[in-house]
Amino acid sequence: MSLEGEIRTLRDERGAVILAHNYQRPEVQDVADFVGDSLYLSRKAVESDRPILVFAGVRFMAETAKILNPSKTVLLPDPRAGCGLADSITAEQLRTWKSEHPGAVVVAYINTSAEVKAEADYCCTSSNAEAIVRKVPADKEILFLPDVFLGEYVRKRTGRKIHLWMGDCPVHAKLRPEDLEHARAAHPGAPILAHPECGCSTQAMEHVDKVLSTDGMVRFAEETRAPEVVVATEVGILHRMRLLNPTTKFTPLSEGAICPFMKEIDLVDVRDSLAQTRYVIDVPLETAAKARLALERMIAA
Repeated sequence: MSLEGEIRTLRDERGAVILAHNYQRPEVQDVADFVGDSLYLSRKAVESDRPILVFAGVRFMAETAKILNPSKTVLLPDPRAGCGLADSITAEQLRTWKSEHPGAVVVAYINTSAEVKAEADYCCTSSNAEAIVRKVPADKEILFLPDVFLGEYVRKRTGRKIHLWMGDCPVHAKLRPEDLEHARAAHPGAPILAHPECGCSTQAMEHVDKVLSTDGMVRFAEETRAPEVVVATEVGILHRMRLLNPTTKFTPLSEGAICPFMKEIDLVDVRDSLAQTRYVIDVPLETAAKARLALERMIAA
């Protein structure tokens, strides 16, 4: 039996569902039941009636699934799958920041630890960050964390008074305005899509046709008839875009836009996670209870 066959057999025997982020290895995406962005996968985790969730993503995603599904077993196939952006702020740092802005509303990007989410009023993803911020009463200051580029994009879109935490995704931050200029010259006529986490998305808007979340990029791929599209985000998403639309050429802004954490999980990890019920993700009950409200607001947006 193939490795993929083993995984599907174990999935059915154990009563599991496999969730994979858009940035995962192509072969991991192909064996998953659902592939998408953090918001989509969070919703699918809640909707699933299976007792085991195998999260092929990174740790904060698995923690989120556990917080929203306390009675289910959540597995992260490789515990080394962390997140540089999530590591850019701790709960203690957030508490200090909150004390400097009493009364401010905290909007935490989903790329944060469970402990940070527990200190937040709202969570958001890149696909609904703008909608979440618009829900905050107009007279309230907003603390947005941890991604400065996404926060700046939302600030420009909404015109709200937003204080930004100076964190970034090490992969997206390397995509610079000059990369967009070169892409525009090298691929004339090709639409350029940029993720709002990119270091180029708010600084060179004249070179970007659309700023989109990964889910937005997937929808764009399904609908476009352009012969070529340049994509400024982690290269893992190109696999799905190409499957959905084989007639369009999807070109990465940078072949080097690879998240090492997103590539930690392989098919052997997924199989062994199912076979051995390893590595189980748990979140302390008090932390989970505090974080759940912010996450439920995200899901409902």
